[in-house]
Amino acid sequence: MPVSSSLTLTPTVPRIAATTHASHNSHPTHLRFTPNFKPTHLRAFLPLTSLAPTRHRRAVGPVCLFTGIVEEMGSVKQLGMAPHGGFDLKIAASTVLDGVNLGDSISVNGTCLTVTEFDGKVSDFTVGLSPETLRKTSLSELEPGSPVNLERAVTPTSRMGGHFVQGHVDSTGVIVSKVAEGDSLWVKVRTEKSLLKYIVPKGFIAVDGTSLTVVDVFDDEECFNFMLVAYTQQKVVIPLKNVGDKVNLEVDILGKYVERLLGSGFVSSYTDSS
Repeated sequence: MPVSSSLTLTPTVPRIAATTHASHNSHPTHLRFTPNFKPTHLRAFLPLTSLAPTRHRRAVGPVCLFTGIVEEMGSVKQLGMAPHGGFDLKIAASTVLDGVNLGDSISVNGTCLTVTEFDGKVSDFTVGLSPETLRKTSLSELEPGSPVNLERAVTPTSRMGGHFVQGHVDSTGVIVSKVAEGDSLWVKVRTEKSLLKYIVPKGFIAVDGTSLTVVDVFDDEECFNFMLVAYTQQKVVIPLKNVGDKVNLEVDILGKYVERLLGSGFVSSYTDSS
């Protein structure tokens, strides 16, 4: 619909009324602001989102990012069906409870989960586990007393000490060997071939939420390995696991984006046009 060029805007000035209260010592004047807003035809041309109040808007879901630098190891207190019909996981912790709020994201063994309850007095928090999370991760194998890696989502002022970890577990792997060399520990993990293609020597990978550097990839064995220095062994749960135990894996997402672009024909169409 065309807008008439003769349209003029007439500003509306709010009414300000002054009231004076008598006093023995002074005569202060109190101003009462009375807004006088009148509808304008221009509102018809504004986006609908601008007409709705914004102070009550809430995000559709948690958007989180982690570094893979584990802040502390917590301990599972309870795991199982909840009265509301869901599946809850309660964890004893301390560091990650500092400044926590309902709805915050915390990485538990590399899985981004939402805080649904917390108790600062007894130092624990609860997260809900969806059926997809239970299928995709190793969290269903936890039991009371199991140690778990914990990390809060990064903030704009956080240091990026590891790499970009989303907390979206791609799959699980199985520890096939643990070999000590000096005070360091070699760990070899087997995973599915469809995931192994994204794992490259000297590349990043998150194992149970820990940012690690891949040393070698063994395609014929469908395995990769990494080394844990003495300090890291004291701060994460991986050394506490046994051969045959599962670990959560999240590969570097950059490889997935590259594969997607190549598969979509974007690169070929770009080269053809140039």
